[in-house]
Amino acid sequence: MEMVLLPVAIVSGLGLVFGLMLSYASVKFEVEADDRVAKVREALPGANCGACGFTGCDNYAEAIVNGAEINKCPVGGPELVTRLSSIMGVEAVAGEKMVARVMCKGSWDNVTIKFDYDGILDCRSAASMAGGPSSCIYGCVGMGSCKKVCAFGAITVENGIARIDERKCTGCGKCIAECPKLIIKMVPARSGYSVACSNEEKGAVARKNCKVACIACGKCVKACPKEAISIVNLRAVIDTSKCENCGECIKVCPTGAIEKYMPLM
Repeated sequence: MEMVLLPVAIVSGLGLVFGLMLSYASVKFEVEADDRVAKVREALPGANCGACGFTGCDNYAEAIVNGAEINKCPVGGPELVTRLSSIMGVEAVAGEKMVARVMCKGSWDNVTIKFDYDGILDCRSAASMAGGPSSCIYGCVGMGSCKKVCAFGAITVENGIARIDERKCTGCGKCIAECPKLIIKMVPARSGYSVACSNEEKGAVARKNCKVACIACGKCVKACPKEAISIVNLRAVIDTSKCENCGECIKVCPTGAIEKYMPLM
């Protein structure tokens, strides 16, 4: 009987000793939780979109308390920056509001359909087949992959082309990462004009593939009083830092490649 009780007693004693040691260590080396983490997390919108550069709102809240900038959340906007500045006791410096914009006007009416696509409704899958059904291999595939990842209902697909309601767009950037043609760009919400074309072919070829393609004629470049437009990779590009939304460019565009938008201030 003693041979049985002795090992049990030894094991129990060791368990008691280790338990006391762990209890002491938990008190001795306890790291006090910063209550600001909970306050910051409560202030964040909870979209978990990752646009801030962190894996979610929980991680961003911890990063803010540890020194990360408080203006990285495009969903919350300036109001959130003000709240976070109050919690953290730092200056409120809000970044410029940015929105996503589809740089393409190649709807089914403006392009030629090369083939009838009968696969899954996914832009990457469709684009893997000869660049997609559109005659313009640079344009929107129109299968709505960007719409599916938008958590804010800002994207619709009409007549084969994605359209973004910039009033709903938070600038999270998920649609940009999803687009296989890389034609969704982030622009300042105050921007009233964009060259909605991503074609990089010479004018005659571009126009053959899409009725509203930019042909790099340079008329908009000459018409811009602020020298905000240049020709890059055979298409016009507007420098939003110089553009004052005067609209002179859209008046002279011969193909209709320049699109007017409602500036959001």
